[in-house]
Amino acid sequence: MLRNYIKTGWRNIFRSRFYSSLNVIGLAAGLAFTLFVLAYVWNEFSVNRDIKDRGQQYIIRSEWKQPNMGFELATLGMLPKVLKEQYPALVKNYYRWDGITVTASKGEKAFRESLQVGDTSLLDMYGLQVVDGSRQPSSDPFSVIITDKAAVKYFGKADVAGQTISIENFAGVKSDFQVTTVIRKPFTNVITDISRAETSDFFIPITAAKHFGRDIESWNNPYIAGFIQLQPGVRPEQLDKPIKDLVAANASAAVSANLTPQLSQLDDYYFERDNGLVRRMLYTLSGIGLFILLMAIVNFVNMSVSRAASRLKEIGVRKALGGVKRQLVAQFLVESTILVSFSAVLALAIYPLVRPLVNRALNRPLPALGDFPAWFVVFPLLLILVTGFMAGLYPAFILSSFKSVDSLKGKMKSGKDHRWMRQSLVGFQFFTAAVVLIGAVIVSRQVQLFFGSSLGYDKSHLLSAQVPRNWTPEGVAHMLSVRDRLSEIPQVKEVSLSYEVPDGNNGNNISIQRPGGDADEVISAYMLITDEAFARTYDVAMKGGRFFKEKGGQMDSSGVVINETMAKALGWQPQEATGRQIKIAQTTTVLNVTGVMKDFHFGTMQQAIQPIVFTHVSQVPLYRYLSVRLQSGNLTASLAAVKHKWEELMPGAPFEYKFMDETLAQVYATEMQLKQAAYIATALALLIALLGILGTVSLNVHKRTKEIGVRKVLGASVAGIVSLFVKDMLTVLLVAMLLACPVAYFLMLHWLQDYVYHIPITAMPFALTIMSLAAITVILIIAQTIRTAQMNPVKSLRTE
Repeated sequence: MLRNYIKTGWRNIFRSRFYSSLNVIGLAAGLAFTLFVLAYVWNEFSVNRDIKDRGQQYIIRSEWKQPNMGFELATLGMLPKVLKEQYPALVKNYYRWDGITVTASKGEKAFRESLQVGDTSLLDMYGLQVVDGSRQPSSDPFSVIITDKAAVKYFGKADVAGQTISIENFAGVKSDFQVTTVIRKPFTNVITDISRAETSDFFIPITAAKHFGRDIESWNNPYIAGFIQLQPGVRPEQLDKPIKDLVAANASAAVSANLTPQLSQLDDYYFERDNGLVRRMLYTLSGIGLFILLMAIVNFVNMSVSRAASRLKEIGVRKALGGVKRQLVAQFLVESTILVSFSAVLALAIYPLVRPLVNRALNRPLPALGDFPAWFVVFPLLLILVTGFMAGLYPAFILSSFKSVDSLKGKMKSGKDHRWMRQSLVGFQFFTAAVVLIGAVIVSRQVQLFFGSSLGYDKSHLLSAQVPRNWTPEGVAHMLSVRDRLSEIPQVKEVSLSYEVPDGNNGNNISIQRPGGDADEVISAYMLITDEAFARTYDVAMKGGRFFKEKGGQMDSSGVVINETMAKALGWQPQEATGRQIKIAQTTTVLNVTGVMKDFHFGTMQQAIQPIVFTHVSQVPLYRYLSVRLQSGNLTASLAAVKHKWEELMPGAPFEYKFMDETLAQVYATEMQLKQAAYIATALALLIALLGILGTVSLNVHKRTKEIGVRKVLGASVAGIVSLFVKDMLTVLLVAMLLACPVAYFLMLHWLQDYVYHIPITAMPFALTIMSLAAITVILIIAQTIRTAQMNPVKSLRTE
């Protein structure tokens, strides 16, 4: 019997090839998009999957009353170690690292690398897989653990234990480090991945800290990433008091008064960091995916219902020939399930073909079909059964219950064609398409804000590249000379030396007071170490004074520049601050304000612009970047000229640069992914909606062919006939828009509130969406009805 149902269902599908194709394509598009969303979500929830005992692994994050006093990711250097030593019943193990960027080289290969100087507990605590070499930790300061990715990068193979690689420290000294262990590059995690854009592939023991001028074993260093592994059964709340007591007993008064360490499980931290950006991204994408899937299912059900209503006579004939309701129910359910199965197979075929394009659009690799666990097959099977049942429910149980006489006459029991239900389903498609399209426009405009003129500086033709470090007065003088030599080539407009660039990773801070003011009135500000060319290179305007003041050709050793926000925090108007003095808190050091710089975004727009104090690199000898503004013109020739001069001035130092657009793209990587996902969702929502309109209007035209003939005989014009269909569909569209606009407004208003600086929600996205959907709908309706409206009425009257 089942074989007969399948054969009959196939014949019906083949006989209605046009409508069946629309059904299959629409649902397949929705299923494919849902599969991509599912892959993205599964990828995010797979973070830390290579970490051993991940449920017991915690990061010590920092909550600061003064947000500029430290990183959320970092904690006091000695805290994890002392917790393990004094509370072994609670803490099983600990790991700390200090992140630095160095030049690593092997032969002619040289690259800038993110390196972790950390405890030797790395391999044992996290169970990282060893590819080559020893699993026993080495305390030799000139030993290094690298990933297989780094091994292939430098040596061309993974089994390189025992070989050496040259690493340069901040004094410009190159030393050979022996590779003791090669580990498998772990999946995304919060241990080896410093951020979503930066990963460590080199791990050096803590005994090498002094070689790089670092001090990890200190209560006064709040910039150390600290992790602990709890003993089985221990809850993180049990360490609240021990942590509080240790900080109060060992940290400085200023730190203990402002710092509240918190334990976060690794997975929780990943989703909560950056103001919960990852979690919000998952909620948003999951919501979009659910609506697109519902839209595709609704389109499928609507088409199935519309086609089924036109098969009343078929149902009547079957019942007159002895068919029972049970057989009719089974027939319709099998037929709809076959169509859904075709859609599922097509979606699975689309996934590997489109995955490379989606990977590039999201700038993030998604898993292949073979990477999913075997139990994932339950989802498509469940979807086939549920959707097939929903689509076949109406014809199976409603139409099959009609009397044979009514069915043979093509009459519905109620005298109506359940038109309201089909219009409601089409209205839901319009509603979803409108919400997605409005959201895509607003997200796109907000992302444009991140890259636009509102940054406060000119990012065009601006690139940055890390340089070798020699943090001595001689090293600073040499790098300033390199800066001057680079700025002399014709293709370069300006060059500046600084410790940081606007990439959202600023970390140095300084506590400032007004001389003679209340000792408790301390302002925590970012300290940006740079040179006198910074303002010119980034094209940031001054509100008063100049960017550093020279005295007899020498830089004023007590001169600093502040931004507008810092001036206002000190109680001054920006134009009045030049020439005044500020004091470093808890010291006798007094600084002269030589200028006030206009505010610009050095961090992300999720945070308000912070107070900034600019200090000259000759007074604080720390630097990492050269920022280069190129002349407009031939970009390729300009980069070639800069690279040639770079290699001449700094032989052996790799010229690895990023344009500011690339840097900002990493800062706003999640927002960029959301923007691309919104574009893809909009395209699919429009496709599914248009397929629904195409199928619905085509069926309506087919059912009303005789009516069209009668109207023409009675003198109706082609335009009048077309307007009947347009009016019906635009009414549905208008109702859907009235519901969609407020929903889209409140959803996007909630999303924008996560950014201190955001665009206003204007009427433009809503008007654009309504006009676009209306125009496309009208065009489709005219294209389908014009032929029937122009048909000879005699032919129209003979259709039944």
